[in-house]
Amino acid sequence: MILARLQDPQVRRAVYNVAAFQVGWFSCVLGGSLIGALVAALVIGVHLRCLAGAGEWRWLAGFAALGLAIDGGLSLAGGFDFGADQWGVLPLWLWLLWPLFATLLHHPLRWLWQHPWLAMLGGATSGPSSYFAGAHLAGVELATWLLPAQAAVWALLCLWLCRRLGREAQAGCGVPS
Repeated sequence: MILARLQDPQVRRAVYNVAAFQVGWFSCVLGGSLIGALVAALVIGVHLRCLAGAGEWRWLAGFAALGLAIDGGLSLAGGFDFGADQWGVLPLWLWLLWPLFATLLHHPLRWLWQHPWLAMLGGATSGPSSYFAGAHLAGVELATWLLPAQAAVWALLCLWLCRRLGREAQAGCGVPS
């Protein structure tokens, strides 16, 4: 059954997309800023060349800016203690996770934007879980208030994505410009 589903080109591309994201995530978290930047650039470049629709690069750039604003603000508020691996407000490896996540929006996560409550629940649990795991693996200290704050941020972000992308996913349209 699973092998039969992998014959579908859309399913295969979604699996590759998720696998590439995971490789990028682990490279950033475990490899630090230099390795993370190299692998993230490769993942994002291949994504834009082989999978992205017209205008999708704007979503990746927008999420890079959003990540700098959100995680940068939380960092300035004392939510993270990165030790020596600091790049401006954020280490580069943490900032790169945002455009890597954006590679999933129009492909493997496309179905989710039609289900606001499920998306909010997923954001409220998966977002903080990712930060918790990443912090543990990268040796980053998190303030006690950070994970609940991340739960709220990611739940609201996923609700916004439902409002913005849910109509296009339901209509079966391509990437919005």
